[in-house]
Amino acid sequence: MIPITRSIALDENEIQYEFVRASGPGGQNVNKVATAVQLRFDVANSSLPTDVRERLTRLAGKRLTDEGILILEAQRYRTQERNRQDALDRLIALIRRATEKPKPRRQTQPTLASQQRRLESKRRRSGIKRTRRSTLTGED
Repeated sequence: MIPITRSIALDENEIQYEFVRASGPGGQNVNKVATAVQLRFDVANSSLPTDVRERLTRLAGKRLTDEGILILEAQRYRTQERNRQDALDRLIALIRRATEKPKPRRQTQPTLASQQRRLESKRRRSGIKRTRRSTLTGED
C-alpha cells in the first residue's frame, strides 16, 4: 500500500508502469535503454473516495484519457528506478492536491468606493460618446 494521506492509501496493483525510450540528450545510451516511464493510473476504477476522484479528474486535465486513465510521463533522470519514483511522487502530489476541499466562496458586496468609481467611469465614457454625436436632430 502507498500512503497518500492518513485516511487514503493506494494499492500498488492500481498503478501500471511502462518503460519507453527517453528523448533528448544521453548519447548512445538513450538509443539502447528504455529509461523513461509512463505511469498509468485508472482514476475511474480506483479505490479513491468519490469526491477526491472528481477533483483529481478536474486537476489531471489533458493527462487524463477518455477512458479515465491518468498518464504521467517521467524522463528527467537517467535511470528507470529514479524516473519510476519521480512519476510516483508526482502522482501522490496530484492526489494530495485533489484531497484538499475547495474553500467555499462567500459572496460579498462591492465597497462604496468601488461602486462610485464604476459609476464615474460610466459617466466619463458617456460624456465621450455624447461629444461624438452629430448636432443634427435627424430632420431633413
